[in-house]
Amino acid sequence: MVNNNENNSSSSFTPDEVMRYSRHMIMDQVGPSGQRSIKQARVLVVGAGGLGSPVATYLALGGVGKIGIVDFDVVDLSNLQRQILHSTNDVGKPKIESAKESLLAYNPNIEVVTFEEPLVADNAFKIINDFDIIVNGADNFATRYLVCDAAYLKKKTVIDGSVLLFDGQATVYKPGSGCYRCLYPAPPPPGLVPSCAEAGVLGAMTGLVGSIQATETFKEILGIGDSLIGRLVLIDSLSMDFRIMKIKQDPNCPLCGDNPTINELIDYDQFCGTAPLKEVHS
Repeated sequence: MVNNNENNSSSSFTPDEVMRYSRHMIMDQVGPSGQRSIKQARVLVVGAGGLGSPVATYLALGGVGKIGIVDFDVVDLSNLQRQILHSTNDVGKPKIESAKESLLAYNPNIEVVTFEEPLVADNAFKIINDFDIIVNGADNFATRYLVCDAAYLKKKTVIDGSVLLFDGQATVYKPGSGCYRCLYPAPPPPGLVPSCAEAGVLGAMTGLVGSIQATETFKEILGIGDSLIGRLVLIDSLSMDFRIMKIKQDPNCPLCGDNPTINELIDYDQFCGTAPLKEVHS
């Protein structure tokens, strides 16, 4: 369960909130105390795209008190097949601006904090420091490794997900129980794994995986259920096959292993052999 010492106004509910969250509050696993934990939670969503859209939407609808959004891209017409935070009228607008407007329209009782900048080694610690949980919706390997390393070094939980074509996967990384590098010790050679822009993705898959990420986030906040920590759910939507693969902490992992060698953030573009994000989107 996420521990947050904030109280007073953040622990009470207005009549609007009582009605808005009533379907949560009547659940034995949530109740008023659980909803209070949700209201006091602070969650950072990396990316306001295919995965970040459903995640942030459900977090806002569910009453997460502080939602951070990191993105520096603008809304493109090709995004609208899957990115439900944005609409046709938002084309050309910064994604974080569109995202904030949509989230506050869904729920004006929450706080939305935006970071219109790429997440890089120079700013990662500063951005994630004020949040309890990091939801990773990044679409490139450099940012995924960066989020993994920064969150581990700052003892933050990561709710991870990814999609491509008709496939998706999701898991949870928590310090002391493995990390992204235990599953993927090294990035694939540049160009080997196509991006969604190159290969495509079924729009509904982002909603499916994003909903799993949002569910795991609420479970983490509430301290209930069996988390995906140590388990990777693999989804093949063409066969509608869900498989669970166990993830074991690697004692040789350079980040979380017995003799770690990574104790600070590195140049992740160089590590992955990719161009800096600013150049990719310029």
